[in-house]
Amino acid sequence: MSVGEMFPVSAADLAVLHAQLAQTADSADLLDLSYRLIDSPIGRLLLAATPRGLVRIAFEYEGFDEVLESLATKISPRILEGTNRLDAAWSELDEYFTGRRKAFDLELDFALSSGFRQHVQRYLPQIGYGQTRSYKQVAELVGNPRAVRAVGSACATNPLPVVVPCHRVLRSDGSLGGYLGGLEIKRTLLQIESSAA
Repeated sequence: MSVGEMFPVSAADLAVLHAQLAQTADSADLLDLSYRLIDSPIGRLLLAATPRGLVRIAFEYEGFDEVLESLATKISPRILEGTNRLDAAWSELDEYFTGRRKAFDLELDFALSSGFRQHVQRYLPQIGYGQTRSYKQVAELVGNPRAVRAVGSACATNPLPVVVPCHRVLRSDGSLGGYLGGLEIKRTLLQIESSAA
């Protein structure tokens, strides 16, 4: 007779035990990364946070397992699903997607970016809700007018899409340009903002 047959545990009991383990690990500072999967109007998203703040938002097409492996390598292998560390991020994203939030009030951890890319990504939240800027304008606004391609690269590698609004950066001719989540998602985010502005 197996242990599972001698001591049957329901899925609900396992979920409770997992939640308790996650909270205990988080409270005892044994957890470097916490993640959660959420459903949204732009598809499933993976949210990940360190004790310093939200560190990664990933689109499903990126492959959540690959994203978690990358986070384990770049930040820490001490990662666990489902602590309340991501409650505020989930709540604010839900408010954003339903048009009730125009600015995020989350602590952000820019550990996955450095140098000029991080400089650009830290600037992007200054582009107001429902507004857009061109790659050229952003380059000028961050003090390096000739770094248009580097601004494009910073947007393309943004580890915190939606919250750090690289979707608000367009080509000079007003066309969408690129987007980590794909052009349809970029278009959707811009439509959410234009209809709720």
